Amino acid sequence: MEPHSTRPPRRTAAPPPRPAADGTVAATGPASWALALRVRMPRPRLTGFGTGLLAAVAMLAAGCLDALFSGSAGMYGVLYLLTCAACGLWVRPADLLTAPVGTPIAFLLGLFPANDSGDGLGGQAMGVFTSLSLSAGWLYAGTLLTAVIVLVRRVALVNRRQQLRRRHEQRRQQPSPPPRSPRCSAAERGRSRP
Repeated sequence: MEPHSTRPPRRTAAPPPRPAADGTVAATGPASWALALRVRMPRPRLTGFGTGLLAAVAMLAAGCLDALFSGSAGMYGVLYLLTCAACGLWVRPADLLTAPVGTPIAFLLGLFPANDSGDGLGGQAMGVFTSLSLSAGWLYAGTLLTAVIVLVRRVALVNRRQQLRRRHEQRRQQPSPPPRSPRCSAAERGRSRP
């Protein structure tokens, strides 16, 4: 007669998906796009200060490039939109609301090398404010883009937390099943049959 075992049966986990030739995990279905984007896009890790610093450095570089090559507000505005998108996507979740604040300041900083104004502090200030008024559309569009990205990420984060909380509550409310033995004795099997 075999001894009665009280250990729960061992369950084998599904094997992990095999990586594709390029190193990404091959997935099928609607989750494949989300997984591919998650693998290729860097995770948000910048603090609020880091986001402002990234925006300031990027816009100063954009202002220098604009002064060297084109001198048009269009190129500077497009680079500002790209910087705003990067700041909105790469800020960490704890600092989401700080990203739309730093980007307009960076826009203003980048205008200093980009404007071609007269000599002296007054001429420089007048050139910056003139450039700012002429490219206000780019400033509003980039700031709005950052705010929309941040708000979408914030709503997704709140929804994810609520789903996890609901799942946790459902698991807590479900009664736990009685422990089952992997082997039943012949007498128990005989009793269960009619």
